[in-house]
Amino acid sequence: MSGGGVKANFASCLQWMPWPGPLPIPSSFSIFSGMLDAIILGLVEGFTEFLPVSSTGHLLIAQAILKTPQSQAFNIAIQMGPILAVTAVFWRHLWELATGLKKPAIRDEAIKICASFGLTGVAGLMAKKLGMELPESVFPVAIATLLGAFVIFWAENKAKSGVFSDKITWAVVVAVAAGQVLAMVFPGTSRSGAAIIAALLLGLARPAAVRFAFLVGIPTLLSAGCLELKDAFEKGQGATLLTPESLVAFAVATLTAWLSVVWLLKFVQTRNFVPFAWYRLALGFVLVGLVGFGVLQ
Repeated sequence: MSGGGVKANFASCLQWMPWPGPLPIPSSFSIFSGMLDAIILGLVEGFTEFLPVSSTGHLLIAQAILKTPQSQAFNIAIQMGPILAVTAVFWRHLWELATGLKKPAIRDEAIKICASFGLTGVAGLMAKKLGMELPESVFPVAIATLLGAFVIFWAENKAKSGVFSDKITWAVVVAVAAGQVLAMVFPGTSRSGAAIIAALLLGLARPAAVRFAFLVGIPTLLSAGCLELKDAFEKGQGATLLTPESLVAFAVATLTAWLSVVWLLKFVQTRNFVPFAWYRLALGFVLVGLVGFGVLQ
């Protein structure tokens, strides 16, 4: 059989396979370009999801620079990677929470994680019903990035004279939920960053604040991802999840998110978040300048 016949038969077979939709067969150049974009977006999502710098804001910026807006399904694919990564990092603690509920301390932590997640879910659904969605433009991201920098500076300055504890209070539970909801509504607001800083302001020690914010973030991100996944399938975007670009972006985001979480957990043992505030300040001014000169919109 000729090479052309093999390709024709293979393409014909693909159309009969139970994919959620037809798989495109792009040119060699578009494959390379699309794969490069996928790797870059996977790196951006993975490194920024759990750092106090806003992954959503960075993805909007990256897509604006690359001039390649992605489908909802593609964005879901790369956001699922960090969820898998943080779950892998905390799997021992998650197992302890699931199997050690007879111990008062573990039961208390599990209840408070569930409560913070529940508050986040209710408030998030209310925000969605009210039409409070992230605008896909860079300027709001720039403003939120700048404001976030000043909030971190203020919080860390206040923390110098604070007394901290590893005890998770109910005020912390509510504050962490509020931080997550804030990030749902305003682009440029880091979900993990807002949650961590809120807990820090209420006297929770920095390592404990990071851990609690991450643990609450796992069910939050997972449930949000599942809802968006359902919506994407209903819109006929299911096939995008199975493209090589989506799979590569997912793998890159997973690996880089794992590295990012492991690094941050070690970082907060001896350092504060001031370096991230300086980063946000520099990034915010750069973005305002790029918007002002018409480079980004």
